[in-house]
Amino acid sequence: MKKIKLLLIIFLLLTLNGCNNSNATKNFIDSNNIDATIIVSNLNGEKEFIINEKRSEQGFLPASTFKIPNTLIALQEGVISDENEIISWDGKDKGLPEWNKDQNLKTALPSSCVWFYQELAEKIGIEKYSEYLNQINYGNKKVGTRADNFWLEGDIRISAKEQIEFLKKVYTEEYDFKEDYYKILKNIMIEEKNTEYILSGKTGWAQRIKPQIGWYVGYVETAEDTWFFACNLDIRQNSDANYRKELVIGYLKDLKIIK
Repeated sequence: MKKIKLLLIIFLLLTLNGCNNSNATKNFIDSNNIDATIIVSNLNGEKEFIINEKRSEQGFLPASTFKIPNTLIALQEGVISDENEIISWDGKDKGLPEWNKDQNLKTALPSSCVWFYQELAEKIGIEKYSEYLNQINYGNKKVGTRADNFWLEGDIRISAKEQIEFLKKVYTEEYDFKEDYYKILKNIMIEEKNTEYILSGKTGWAQRIKPQIGWYVGYVETAEDTWFFACNLDIRQNSDANYRKELVIGYLKDLKIIK
């Protein structure tokens, strides 16, 4: 009996320690009055951790996280051939130095180059977008009437939970896109690669609405499992945009998925 009690005490102590560690990011969010949600879920969904579950079910503009499906759609439609095909910059200031140059998928996705993806979108057309978004069941599937900006200021909305579901199906290649196109997307999404993990992700920032919404979505591949994450938050001032990645990386460390 004493042995059983001792084991129960040890189990409770380990559980409490785990809770304290995983609460560090939540405590930071609360203490800084950040309106945010984070989901971290492993591939088969058996392990899932959520900060602010109510918000995780609320839909928001996807902003540049839409470049993930947009890349697959553009490749599938043949409006761009591969990750190396160049679209020439027209010489006009596009707002950011990294946008003011010729672009391909390898440069445009990491830098969130709006004009590059808008050119692709105009070639794809709103009807095709409607077909694809229904096929992949992306968010509320509302594309509106303009092909070149619906993910930035239109009616489309997607929740953090829906982002997780979408990312898992992209990762396992369940949608009807060619294998080569999945490979291209996965390669250009890689942000960090070391001996312990590979981090792939995409940020987003919906600046044309109030409140502005920031996103960071993606996945971490480790030796043990693949973990998917989705974070969105209200951006009250420009410096809040830094929280998109900081909160996710902090939570992954709290959960001991990465060091």
